[in-house]
Amino acid sequence: MTPIRHNGPAGPDNDAVLDAVRDCVLAVGVRRTTLTDVARRAGVSRMTLYRRWPDVRSLVGDLMTREWIAVATGAMPERGPDMTARALLTKGLVDAVRDFVTHPLFRKILDVDPELLLPYVLDRRGASQEALLELLAGVLREGHADGSVRRAPVERQARSVLLIVQSFTLSLRTMTDEDDPELSAEAFLGELRGILERTLTP
Repeated sequence: MTPIRHNGPAGPDNDAVLDAVRDCVLAVGVRRTTLTDVARRAGVSRMTLYRRWPDVRSLVGDLMTREWIAVATGAMPERGPDMTARALLTKGLVDAVRDFVTHPLFRKILDVDPELLLPYVLDRRGASQEALLELLAGVLREGHADGSVRRAPVERQARSVLLIVQSFTLSLRTMTDEDDPELSAEAFLGELRGILERTLTP
Protein backbone atom coordinates (compact mmCIF):
# COMPACT_ATOMS: atom_id res chain seq x y z
CA MET A 1 0.00 0.00 0.00
CA THR A 2 1.40 3.38 -0.98
CA PRO A 3 1.92 5.60 2.08
CA ILE A 4 -0.02 8.84 2.05
CA ARG A 5 1.78 12.13 2.36
CA HIS A 6 0.98 14.94 4.72
CA ASN A 7 2.16 18.29 3.42
CA GLY A 8 1.61 20.31 6.57
CA PRO A 9 4.10 22.74 8.09
CA ALA A 10 7.51 21.21 8.68
CA GLY A 11 9.76 21.66 11.66
CA PRO A 12 11.16 19.69 14.58
CA ASP A 13 8.65 21.12 17.05
CA ASN A 14 5.62 20.83 14.76
CA ASP A 15 4.22 17.83 16.63
CA ALA A 16 4.78 19.57 19.97
CA VAL A 17 2.72 22.53 18.75
CA LEU A 18 -0.05 20.31 17.41
CA ASP A 19 -0.05 18.33 20.65
CA ALA A 20 -0.42 21.62 22.53
CA VAL A 21 -3.35 22.83 20.43
CA ARG A 22 -5.00 19.40 20.83
CA ASP A 23 -4.73 19.69 24.61
CA CYS A 24 -6.17 23.22 24.51
CA VAL A 25 -9.09 22.21 22.30
CA LEU A 26 -9.88 19.19 24.46
CA ALA A 27 -9.84 21.41 27.53
CA VAL A 28 -11.83 24.46 26.36
CA GLY A 29 -12.87 24.02 22.72
CA VAL A 30 -11.63 25.85 19.65
CA ARG A 31 -13.33 29.21 20.23
CA ARG A 32 -11.72 29.63 23.65
CA THR A 33 -8.28 28.48 22.54
CA THR A 34 -5.74 31.26 21.88
CA LEU A 35 -2.33 31.25 20.24
CA THR A 36 -0.93 32.46 23.55
CA ASP A 37 -2.30 29.35 25.28
CA VAL A 38 -0.86 27.09 22.58
CA ALA A 39 2.56 28.78 22.67
CA ARG A 40 2.70 28.41 26.45
CA ARG A 41 1.82 24.71 26.34
CA ALA A 42 4.24 24.04 23.47
CA GLY A 43 7.09 25.99 25.05
CA VAL A 44 7.57 28.26 22.03
CA SER A 45 7.11 31.97 21.42
CA ARG A 46 3.97 33.43 19.88
CA MET A 47 6.07 34.77 17.01
CA THR A 48 7.17 31.23 16.20
CA LEU A 49 3.51 30.27 15.84
CA TYR A 50 2.60 33.38 13.83
CA ARG A 51 5.31 32.59 11.30
CA ARG A 52 3.59 29.28 10.52
CA TRP A 53 -0.07 29.78 11.38
CA PRO A 54 -1.94 33.09 11.09
CA ASP A 55 -4.66 32.06 13.55
CA VAL A 56 -6.01 29.29 15.74
CA ARG A 57 -8.27 27.91 13.00
CA SER A 58 -5.35 27.25 10.67
CA LEU A 59 -3.57 25.50 13.54
CA VAL A 60 -6.64 23.39 14.25
CA GLY A 61 -6.89 22.59 10.54
CA ASP A 62 -3.39 21.09 10.60
CA LEU A 63 -4.21 19.28 13.83
CA MET A 64 -7.34 17.72 12.30
CA THR A 65 -5.37 16.67 9.24
CA ARG A 66 -2.77 14.94 11.39
CA GLU A 67 -5.29 13.24 13.66
CA TRP A 68 -7.75 12.12 10.98
CA ILE A 69 -5.00 10.67 8.77
CA ALA A 70 -3.58 8.83 11.77
CA VAL A 71 -6.99 7.32 12.57
CA ALA A 72 -7.63 6.21 9.00
CA THR A 73 -4.20 4.70 8.38
CA GLY A 74 -4.09 3.14 11.83
CA ALA A 75 -7.38 1.34 11.18
CA MET A 76 -6.09 -0.41 8.06
CA PRO A 77 -5.20 -4.00 8.96
CA GLU A 78 -1.96 -5.71 8.04
CA ARG A 79 -2.60 -7.50 4.79
CA GLY A 80 -2.19 -11.22 5.13
CA PRO A 81 -1.25 -13.48 2.23
CA ASP A 82 -4.86 -14.56 1.65
CA MET A 83 -6.54 -11.17 2.27
CA THR A 84 -8.02 -9.50 -0.77
CA ALA A 85 -7.91 -5.76 -1.26
CA ARG A 86 -11.70 -5.63 -0.83
CA ALA A 87 -11.52 -7.40 2.52
CA LEU A 88 -8.72 -5.09 3.67
CA LEU A 89 -10.60 -1.98 2.60
CA THR A 90 -13.94 -3.03 4.07
CA LYS A 91 -12.47 -3.96 7.43
CA GLY A 92 -10.25 -0.90 7.53
CA LEU A 93 -13.06 1.53 6.74
CA VAL A 94 -15.48 0.04 9.25
CA ASP A 95 -12.80 0.08 11.94
CA ALA A 96 -11.91 3.67 10.98
CA VAL A 97 -15.51 4.82 11.48
CA ARG A 98 -15.58 3.09 14.86
CA ASP A 99 -12.33 4.81 15.84
CA PHE A 100 -13.45 8.21 14.56
CA VAL A 101 -16.72 8.30 16.48
CA THR A 102 -14.91 7.53 19.73
CA HIS A 103 -11.92 9.81 19.07
CA PRO A 104 -11.74 12.48 21.83
CA LEU A 105 -10.88 15.35 19.49
CA PHE A 106 -13.55 14.41 16.95
CA ARG A 107 -16.18 14.14 19.67
CA LYS A 108 -15.13 17.47 21.21
CA ILE A 109 -15.40 19.28 17.89
CA LEU A 110 -18.79 17.72 17.13
CA ASP A 111 -20.04 18.68 20.59
CA VAL A 112 -18.62 22.21 20.87
CA ASP A 113 -17.43 23.50 17.48
CA PRO A 114 -19.27 21.51 14.77
CA GLU A 115 -19.17 24.48 12.38
CA LEU A 116 -15.46 23.71 11.86
CA LEU A 117 -16.43 20.60 9.92
CA LEU A 118 -19.15 22.17 7.76
CA PRO A 119 -16.88 23.54 5.00
CA TYR A 120 -15.51 20.04 4.41
CA VAL A 121 -19.01 18.60 4.17
CA LEU A 122 -20.76 21.30 2.14
CA ASP A 123 -18.17 23.34 0.27
CA ARG A 124 -14.72 21.86 -0.36
CA ARG A 125 -12.39 18.97 0.36
CA GLY A 126 -9.75 19.39 3.04
CA ALA A 127 -6.20 18.08 3.23
CA SER A 128 -7.22 15.02 5.22
CA GLN A 129 -9.95 14.16 2.69
CA GLU A 130 -7.45 14.45 -0.16
CA ALA A 131 -5.06 12.17 1.71
CA LEU A 132 -7.83 9.64 2.39
CA LEU A 133 -8.83 9.68 -1.27
CA GLU A 134 -5.22 8.88 -2.16
CA LEU A 135 -5.27 5.97 0.28
CA LEU A 136 -8.59 4.68 -1.05
CA ALA A 137 -7.51 4.96 -4.66
CA GLY A 138 -4.38 2.92 -3.97
CA VAL A 139 -6.29 0.06 -2.37
CA LEU A 140 -9.00 0.17 -5.04
CA ARG A 141 -6.36 -0.20 -7.75
CA GLU A 142 -5.01 -3.23 -5.88
CA GLY A 143 -8.55 -4.60 -5.78
CA HIS A 144 -8.98 -4.11 -9.52
CA ALA A 145 -5.72 -5.98 -10.03
CA ASP A 146 -6.58 -8.94 -7.77
CA GLY A 147 -10.16 -9.11 -9.06
CA SER A 148 -11.81 -8.50 -5.69
CA VAL A 149 -13.14 -5.00 -6.44
CA ARG A 150 -15.60 -4.04 -9.16
CA ARG A 151 -13.83 -2.11 -11.90
CA ALA A 152 -14.83 1.56 -12.20
CA PRO A 153 -13.01 4.87 -12.68
CA VAL A 154 -10.80 4.94 -9.61
CA GLU A 155 -11.23 8.61 -8.72
CA ARG A 156 -15.03 8.37 -8.87
CA GLN A 157 -15.07 5.09 -6.98
CA ALA A 158 -12.81 6.46 -4.22
CA ARG A 159 -14.93 9.60 -3.84
CA SER A 160 -18.13 7.55 -3.71
CA VAL A 161 -16.71 5.31 -0.99
CA LEU A 162 -15.56 8.33 1.01
CA LEU A 163 -19.04 9.87 0.75
CA ILE A 164 -20.54 6.72 2.25
CA VAL A 165 -18.00 6.45 5.05
CA GLN A 166 -18.10 10.18 5.79
CA SER A 167 -21.87 10.15 6.25
CA PHE A 168 -21.64 7.29 8.77
CA THR A 169 -18.82 9.04 10.61
CA LEU A 170 -20.55 12.40 10.94
CA SER A 171 -24.14 11.27 11.50
CA LEU A 172 -23.95 7.86 13.18
CA ARG A 173 -24.79 9.15 16.64
CA THR A 174 -27.98 10.79 15.34
CA MET A 175 -29.33 7.39 14.29
CA THR A 176 -28.27 5.06 17.09
CA ASP A 177 -30.24 3.94 20.11
CA GLU A 178 -27.96 2.03 22.44
CA ASP A 179 -30.97 0.70 24.38
CA ASP A 180 -32.03 -1.20 21.27
CA PRO A 181 -29.49 -3.82 20.08
CA GLU A 182 -30.86 -3.54 16.55
CA LEU A 183 -30.07 0.20 16.50
CA SER A 184 -26.75 0.18 18.32
CA ALA A 185 -23.58 1.67 16.86
CA GLU A 186 -22.22 -1.82 16.23
CA ALA A 187 -25.41 -2.81 14.40
CA PHE A 188 -25.02 0.19 12.09
CA LEU A 189 -21.36 -0.62 11.54
CA GLY A 190 -22.50 -4.06 10.43
CA GLU A 191 -24.81 -2.33 7.93
CA LEU A 192 -21.89 -0.23 6.72
CA ARG A 193 -19.84 -3.39 6.20
CA GLY A 194 -22.64 -4.84 4.08
CA ILE A 195 -23.02 -1.64 2.05
CA LEU A 196 -19.31 -1.53 1.30
CA GLU A 197 -19.21 -5.21 0.36
CA ARG A 198 -22.12 -4.81 -2.05
CA THR A 199 -20.66 -1.63 -3.51
CA LEU A 200 -17.21 -3.07 -4.09
CA THR A 201 -17.96 -6.67 -5.09
CA PRO A 202 -17.60 -7.30 -8.86
